[in-house]
Amino acid sequence: MLELKNIVKIYQGGTVNETCLFNEFNLTIPDKQFVCVVGSNGSGKTSLLNIICGSIPIEDGAIIIGGKSITAMPEHKRLRRIGRVYQDPSRGTCPSMTILENMSMADNKGKPFNLMPCVNRKKADEYRAMLAQLGLGLEDKMGVMVGNLSGGQRQAMALLMSTMTPIEFLILDEHTAALDPKTAEIIMELTGKIVAQKQLTTIMVTHNLRYAVEYGDRLLMMHQGHLELDISGEKRKGLKVEHLLERFNAISIECGN
Repeated sequence: MLELKNIVKIYQGGTVNETCLFNEFNLTIPDKQFVCVVGSNGSGKTSLLNIICGSIPIEDGAIIIGGKSITAMPEHKRLRRIGRVYQDPSRGTCPSMTILENMSMADNKGKPFNLMPCVNRKKADEYRAMLAQLGLGLEDKMGVMVGNLSGGQRQAMALLMSTMTPIEFLILDEHTAALDPKTAEIIMELTGKIVAQKQLTTIMVTHNLRYAVEYGDRLLMMHQGHLELDISGEKRKGLKVEHLLERFNAISIECGN
């Protein structure tokens, strides 16, 4: 279980531009839940992910996983337990390394470094089998530099690599936003399959309201650091894109837009 307790996040503190985004913000996500997060720009969606992953500090509050606080834990240690896929496909892979080398690096995540070679060619067939499941023909390009792949191919690899080692959480930060519609559909289908197979607790930020309705079992709508909607269970099953658009419009009117 992930718990955010009384989170306070202030940007540009002590200046005339000081902004308090989160003020005693609370959120609990049970194990194996797939949460979709939507909201306008500046609502706090990506900041929420960065706080969980340790990419940005908080002024007050606690981040708890499995009953133990990780508030003071640095980002690199948290990422041993968290898989993260970014909006930019280039952030999840190394372009100057081959597919085989990228897969090997991901397979060694969290393991101690020593003088042994990183690439274990004996596992090449295992990697090919994993890549074949993507349906993108990457299993036949093990020696190709990842920088020569399309954005969709790289994002599919990033998603696969982020879940190769045992993790407790999968964080998806608008991971289809930079892709064309057809490729985005492929990545979302792959996302749903991986989350279901591995029973991962998942938090997905997206601007695509259809994805937010079709995927996951809980939906959060954020606005200016607050939860405007928190829908799960039977109410979640009947949710439609039109309902979310109505709420977005209502928020916009309330803000004078």
